[in-house]
Parts: sequence; structure tokens; C-alpha cells
Amino acid sequence: MLETKDILETIHMIDNENLDVRTITMGISLLDCIDEDIDKAADKVYDKICRYAKDLVKTGEDIEKEYGIPIIHKRISVTPIGMVAAPCQSRNVVKFAKALDRAADTLGVNFIGGYSALVQKGFAAGDYALIDSIPEALSVTEKVCSSVNVGSTKAGINMDAVKMMGKIVKQTAEKTADRDCIGAAKLVVFCNAPEDNPFMAGAFHGVGEADCVINVGVSGPGVVRATLAKNGKGKDIAEIAEMIKKTAFKITRMGQLVAREASKRLCVPFGIVDLSLAPTPAVGDSVAYILEEMGLESCGCHGTTAALALLNDAVKKGGVMASSHVGGLSGAFIPVSEDAGMIAAAEKGTLDITKLEAMTSVCSVGLDMIAVPGDITPETISAIIADEAAIGMVNTKTTAVRLIPAIGKKAGDTLSFGGLLGEAPVMPIRDGSPSEFIHRGGRLPSPLQALKN
Repeated sequence: MLETKDILETIHMIDNENLDVRTITMGISLLDCIDEDIDKAADKVYDKICRYAKDLVKTGEDIEKEYGIPIIHKRISVTPIGMVAAPCQSRNVVKFAKALDRAADTLGVNFIGGYSALVQKGFAAGDYALIDSIPEALSVTEKVCSSVNVGSTKAGINMDAVKMMGKIVKQTAEKTADRDCIGAAKLVVFCNAPEDNPFMAGAFHGVGEADCVINVGVSGPGVVRATLAKNGKGKDIAEIAEMIKKTAFKITRMGQLVAREASKRLCVPFGIVDLSLAPTPAVGDSVAYILEEMGLESCGCHGTTAALALLNDAVKKGGVMASSHVGGLSGAFIPVSEDAGMIAAAEKGTLDITKLEAMTSVCSVGLDMIAVPGDITPETISAIIADEAAIGMVNTKTTAVRLIPAIGKKAGDTLSFGGLLGEAPVMPIRDGSPSEFIHRGGRLPSPLQALKN
């Protein structure tokens, strides 16, 4: 039974603390769209997406109106296009990106993810062509998001793919330099990528998923911060963790409600709720401010990693009690450009890329939405990807890198994207070349932790 005080509390969270459902994401399998003729395959992709998701946006808007719950984005994820493109005789894979973008425009969704390749153990047919096409694909489309999984705990790290992705990230930024390098903001490189992630830019529909599912991503860092501000004074660490767990439970229950309702109305199976705390540039809606509310003078100072570990663990524990199907990334995001507190800490100098790398060992994903100087070398980008993938591989967790080389800019300058993507201060990187290490190539062996059978 819902009590009046719980309903009023949720209304207050929505009105004053930036509580929202960040996304309803429909996952669609494209395996039955495969065709040797790339034009026929692209047409099949467009037709199937439009057929399955024709009511997605309207359903989301109807639920918003009826329940008073803000649903910020309606998105689609699809089978990794590297697989769909594998048998095509033409290597002009960008045709798929244009078909995805056209479908997104037709349906009115915010983003469509799945222009992706899974190459953690090696390259299959279609993967080379897709990866090579990413810079062009993201420069000629508006709503397409791309991801490449280069490593896993089970397979190790494909260092040849890591080397390629350093070049691809740099080229993508260069091709969209006239738009503040926005292409690189829609490209993420993973280790241990989840197959049911509803958040962009890393969403794709895994081959183990049903033909079509509904996944929901909730958010609420502002709610957690407000709870600690009101009730956290004088509390010890265990009590802080308990408060966060209870708050995460309430946030996730709202997401579960939206997911079930969307699933029922669309006649599509409910997949998962991703209970990640996803920040926005809005004042107060910040993971960094939660950490500071725990007692840190500034995010990035000593103690930040421990505070983030507490937050991430408490969010997961609270969320899993609220939904029987939790998945995706689920935890706390630390994207610099999308988090007002992270931006402030970076501008003050208390938060740098090295500290962010340490924080990724205990957070939900990884180095996210970080602007770096435009003269960064592809080898250095590859080395940052390799470092982050190694953290994910050894710790059996998802890690990712979404770097934005700020072409023509240097440390201290700013990139501005607008909307949820916010703006990013260009952060300095370490000196020293990793070029020889990166050019060795090969496959970094999987760790002993992989041998669990």
C-alpha cells in the first residue's frame, strides 16, 4: 500500500530535487534484417525499427502526463551493427548509420544506440568496416550513438582494437570540430559492456536479449544530496549508507512503475531497470555534490574514492530490493561535462584525469565525457583506453572511456554541447609517450579471475 506521506515525498522529489526517469529505451533485435545487399538490409533495419517503436514516444508522454513523472528521453538500442553488416558485400557501412538516424527522426526519439562492434577477443566479419566508418557516421548523423567493446574479464583486452580506437576517437573529434567535437561525445569504448544498458552513448541490444524489450534508466542524484543535507548532520558512515539505500529504493520503485506501465502499454517484455545516478548540469543534480555532502571539501580531494565507493554500493543495495530485474550499469555516473559539481572541481584543480581514473574503479562506468587538449596523440588516447579497460578486466566490472579531444583548444578552455551533455572544461593530461607500448598490438591476456568454470 502507498501511504500519503510517500506520495507527497515523491512529488517533492520531482518538483524540487530533479528526480526523473532519465530514459525509456526500447531494445530491438535486427538479426532478422541481415541481407547480403546492404541497401536491402538498411531498408529492413529502418522498417523494423519504425514498426516496433511507432508508439514509444507517445507512450512515454502519456505516462508522464498521467503519473506526473518526468521522462526526459525516449531512446532505442539495436543489435550491434557490426554483426548486421557482416554478410554485406558493400563496405559502405555508413548506410546503416543513416538508416538509424532516419528512423530516429521519423519516430521522434532522442538517441539511437547500437552502431557498435564487439571485438574483445578479435575482429569478426564486418567489425573492421564498422569501426573505420565511425568518424564519418557520427559526423553525418544527429542521433546515432556508437560503442566498441575492446575487452572483457573472460577474453582479456584486444590491444589491436585499442590501437584502432585511439585513431577513431581523434578522427571523430576532427570531423565534428565545427560543432565542438560533438561526434566524440557520442562514442564510447568499453570493457565488459553490458547487453541491456539503456543509457547512451553505450546502449546496444545484446544477442542474448529478446526480440524486443523495454529497459528504463532512473536518476536522482539531487534527491540523494537533499536527503543527506536534511538528515545527514552528525551521522556516521554506516548511517549515511543506510540513508542512501532507502533513498535509492524509493527512486528505483518509481522506475519500476514506469517500466511496467510502458511494457504493458507497448505489449513488449519488461527488461531491466538501470538504477544509475545520472547527473545533469542542473544546479544540485550532481554526484560530486553528494560526495561533498558526506564531508569532502571538494570532489577530487583525498577521500573521494572511498566516498564514491560507499555511494555506489548503497545505491545498488537499495535498488536491488526495489526491483526484481536490475541491470545495465546501475550505480553512480561521474561524467565531467554533465555534472555541475564535477565541472566546478575540475576548474578548481582538485579533480584531474588521474583522480578520475582512480574513482572509476568503484563507480558505475568510467572516464565519461572528459574533454582533453586537441593536440593529444591517438596513442595517448589508446593508452587511456587501455588503462581503463585494465581496471574493468581485473575487477570484473564495466569500465568505459568517452574522451572528447577538443580540436584547436588547450587545457583550461571549454567545450559546450548544451542540453544534458552540458559543457566540459578541457583537462590536462600527463606527459610521456606510450607510443611504443600501444604499437606492440596483440591481446593482453585475461586475468586469473576469468577462470571460474
